[in-house]
Amino acid sequence: MCDTLIALKSSTVNNIAIFGKNSDRPPNESQHLAFFPACEHPAGSKVKCTYIDIPQVKKTNAVLLSKPFWMWGAEIGVNEHGLVIGNEAVFSKIPANKKPALLGMDMLRAALERAKEPREAMQVIIDLLEEFGQGGNCIHDGELYYHNSFIIANADDAWVLETVDRQWAAKQLKDVYSISNCLTLGNEYDMASPGLVELSLKKGLSRSGADFNMAKDYSDFIFTKFSKGPVRRERTLCALEEQNGDVSVESMMKILRGHKKENFDPRNGIANVDVCMHAGFGPVRVSQTTASMIVYLDKNRPLIFATGTSAPCTGIFKPFWMDILQGFDFGAVPGDCADTSLFWKHEKLHRAVLLNYPERIKSYASDRDKMEKQFMNGAFELHNSNASPDKRRKYSRECFDLSTAAEDEWLKRAEKVPVRKSFFYGGAWKGFNKKAEIIL
Repeated sequence: MCDTLIALKSSTVNNIAIFGKNSDRPPNESQHLAFFPACEHPAGSKVKCTYIDIPQVKKTNAVLLSKPFWMWGAEIGVNEHGLVIGNEAVFSKIPANKKPALLGMDMLRAALERAKEPREAMQVIIDLLEEFGQGGNCIHDGELYYHNSFIIANADDAWVLETVDRQWAAKQLKDVYSISNCLTLGNEYDMASPGLVELSLKKGLSRSGADFNMAKDYSDFIFTKFSKGPVRRERTLCALEEQNGDVSVESMMKILRGHKKENFDPRNGIANVDVCMHAGFGPVRVSQTTASMIVYLDKNRPLIFATGTSAPCTGIFKPFWMDILQGFDFGAVPGDCADTSLFWKHEKLHRAVLLNYPERIKSYASDRDKMEKQFMNGAFELHNSNASPDKRRKYSRECFDLSTAAEDEWLKRAEKVPVRKSFFYGGAWKGFNKKAEIIL
């Protein structure tokens, strides 16, 4: 389960668009930041995606991705031209294809590598969708199949693209918008595949072409309801609309860290699904936020804030720029068990906090907020003064290393706070931890 948000420049505090996304995946499905430089490829070559090979293009753009460790594609990404994309799982009355094809995450990465602007990226996804289809298992441990929706944006333009199998519809966005695990486009879209309405009529999902409503007619009931996609989307969209004209990087961080209750405790409820998602007991809470990214879409040079870790409420956003990432060391690439990577080092802290979230988060939250504010202020000072790549690279390195060292200290603090036992919730996490070989 995920949430993707965009505030176009007309809705932000200083007239620069801001993109944000939480990526939700199974608890042990680690995710990491990965930079791939621009590259030229031999004519006629192929690229191996997660399940299938597709023709490679002559030249690919430099991209920064936040990607699950086991797949070729990515959940979130930005390229050297300031193009950003985030995808969402959506569920339909039309069954998702279980045969190996392109994952939504594969199409996201391909579009970032091949396009410069939103319309071009959208066409890349549409062409791939229509030629190769989307399908295949979308998680590493277990089985989950779904269709995909996307927000595709840059400094001046943004689109939402929603798909069902090989059918699609798209709408150009104004002001603010968000997507979650639900279709959002009714009958107000700017572009659509020729067979979109025809398929709905053929399957008996729509009464007539005149009454066609994509979200209403195509959406399934069970997955859409229990993922609480419409509920989470309403929360994020309302938050953006309330701040329309004043959206900032800081306020976007607050939304992505959002819990619906002020005194949040993840032990409560088997269907406690939030924007900042925490896994737990039961069939609904099977995923958690495993990565978060915010992009300040300055036309001259995007400024990126990414966690590279799970649960933004327990972690810290760190600043990056695309032109400083060649050779930047994000640490070891994680796997599905505890190791020395950034993701799993943070998981020690995250999962320790979950043993008594209300009290353990208090042990370091104010220091985290202070450090993050310093990171943000310093990044914007360098950004606005047009500092050299060397200065900005050094600053990103310092922020990355300082946050890693701080989390080691925060773990020690958290562990001094007594554990609160919870039979079902605690049992679920014991299972997750045993699979990941984490000892708390």
